[in-house]
Amino acid sequence: MTDRLIGRGLVPGVVEAEALVSHETISGWGGIDPARGVIIERRHELVDVCFTGKVLVFPGAKGSSGWSGFFQSTRLLGTAPAAMVFTTMTTKAVLGAVVTHVPTVSEFEGVDPVDEIETGDIVRVDGDAGVVTIVRRARDARADG
Repeated sequence: MTDRLIGRGLVPGVVEAEALVSHETISGWGGIDPARGVIIERRHELVDVCFTGKVLVFPGAKGSSGWSGFFQSTRLLGTAPAAMVFTTMTTKAVLGAVVTHVPTVSEFEGVDPVDEIETGDIVRVDGDAGVVTIVRRARDARADG
């Protein structure tokens, strides 16, 4: 396991928060409820899970270009993720990150963040430097408690 992932910073800023990991792409248009900051796509592994204030780690975006509009709404409504970390850089995902104004890193060197980060890990996303650091592993916190 890697504790430091080097990628490409897409949206500047630094944030440290709990990770929410999806192994499936996320549909912005009709796949999220921006008013609640919740994934509502019925067959999605994270259906009814809230991403507000979390570092959203996912493979990428799917669906139409409306994806970015729904994520922009989360910023306006105060339900946006704290940061985004995604594997595959697409125009939908990048535009969603830019309009959401949250630190974002993608294009990792030889590693997939979806495989390295677990839901509940505390991660630091540095969109300026393009670095994601796993500060504390969720399983370590469970073992301590």
